[in-house]
Amino acid sequence: MDADFSIELGRNDPTLDFPWSDPDGGLRYFDLKRHPELLVEVPETAQFPELAEFLRAVNSAISVVESVKCDAWITDELAPEEEIFGASHKCVSYVDLVLSDDERRESFSYHEHFAKRLVELLRRTPGTPSAAEVFVRRCFFGESEKVREGCYLTIYVTGYGQDEAQARQSWVIALKLTANAVLQLSANP
Repeated sequence: MDADFSIELGRNDPTLDFPWSDPDGGLRYFDLKRHPELLVEVPETAQFPELAEFLRAVNSAISVVESVKCDAWITDELAPEEEIFGASHKCVSYVDLVLSDDERRESFSYHEHFAKRLVELLRRTPGTPSAAEVFVRRCFFGESEKVREGCYLTIYVTGYGQDEAQARQSWVIALKLTANAVLQLSANP
């Protein structure tokens, strides 16, 4: 698996408010760590049940992280740098994760270390037509005047193939490998 990480803490880089809700009220954060029964409320898991498996793993009691937001899709629009996979389709997902430990949420060095170790583990996995990108980004925890600044992780997992079915199969394998790596890091922080 091709894997890499980036630090995105600049003024114009993505940020996350935690907890979050869509201004229209249609989408919102579900605390899957403490209420796994809410997984059925995450709309993306209806079309991508494999994403539900990933969310169960990263929100499990043994995991040091918990999910905040996610999405998944299949497309035939590939960037020039993705030509190395020799594919015509890709299946992509992203999951935003925060650390479950409130004190570590503010630690940039812990997030950077976690991202580096996750990428190292993923690079050791079997050669599949897949990629993972891990981003360390700025997060604002809390509401109103009690907001604290910290970090969160965004993990993109992509599977490639000659059609939608092959791309999805590659993605499923990569997603399972990524979940296993997160749990391995959780056991050995």
